[in-house]
Amino acid sequence: MSGAMTDLTTPATADRQEGHLKRPAISFEFFPPKSEEMERNLWETINRLAPLDPKFVSVTYGAGGSTRERTHSTISRILKETTLLPAAHLTCVGASRGEIDEIVDRYHEVGVRHIVALRGDPAGGIGTPYSSHPDGYQSSADLVAGIKKRHADIEVSVSAYPEKHPEARDFDADLDTLKAKVDAGATRAITQVFFDNDFYFRYLDRVRARGIDIPIVPGIMPMHNFKQARNFVTRNGTTVPDWLAAKFEGLDGDAETRKLVAATVAAGQVQKLAKHGVDTFHFYTMNRADLVFAISHLLGIRAKSAQKAA
Repeated sequence: MSGAMTDLTTPATADRQEGHLKRPAISFEFFPPKSEEMERNLWETINRLAPLDPKFVSVTYGAGGSTRERTHSTISRILKETTLLPAAHLTCVGASRGEIDEIVDRYHEVGVRHIVALRGDPAGGIGTPYSSHPDGYQSSADLVAGIKKRHADIEVSVSAYPEKHPEARDFDADLDTLKAKVDAGATRAITQVFFDNDFYFRYLDRVRARGIDIPIVPGIMPMHNFKQARNFVTRNGTTVPDWLAAKFEGLDGDAETRKLVAATVAAGQVQKLAKHGVDTFHFYTMNRADLVFAISHLLGIRAKSAQKAA
């Protein structure tokens, strides 16, 4: 992933080969399943997406560490049964330093070499005051430093916010937080969802002006269920433009058309980003393969037919 561009000073045309843009690098996010049926669905999704050869796949970690064991189980199975490189999400919430250090050691022991380090949402949910564990890591930068101190060979990715973290005082404060995470050892940032590419490009300008040079990978979410997704992302500070809402008007009871619209919107977004030189994308799959597979295809990514996930 060190070649992930996202610094727009290098023109995408430099990577054109036989009239085509260089194959983008992609990664996928999954969440740990809560039931046997959800587990079957997740593994159907992994089987479908694995031949696209993602750089890594991440597995989320529930609020307050509520999915800790399920996250570990999913990561372990990916390591045992596939050739994919898993990245484990880890948060500061609801655990002491000793507990988190033990989790990191367990991941390292089973072969995990990539962690997505996050502060985590407040224990009371988004919008409630955040308080760190009295004996825990106090910030995401603190967590990054703790991971790197214990296991220098673990790569650490962190979050970035094109529209600013909802709790940050202003963009300068938000960039200070990102810089602290980079100084602690983070080598990649994955953005919160955004739907207006101008937010991403303006943010990238700010990041580079601040002297931060790690890849800033755009996080892309195909809107399988628009109303549900809008409620979720707006709580995290993402703007849902009126033009996007208008595209889903009248489709509440028409799931098939919603899927087509969602694929068209997300494919248009990533193709426009690619034309401006972005060559790395992280997809929030919601444990569904269909739209992400279609969008990847439109980006020029083809499945490796000989590769099987399990």
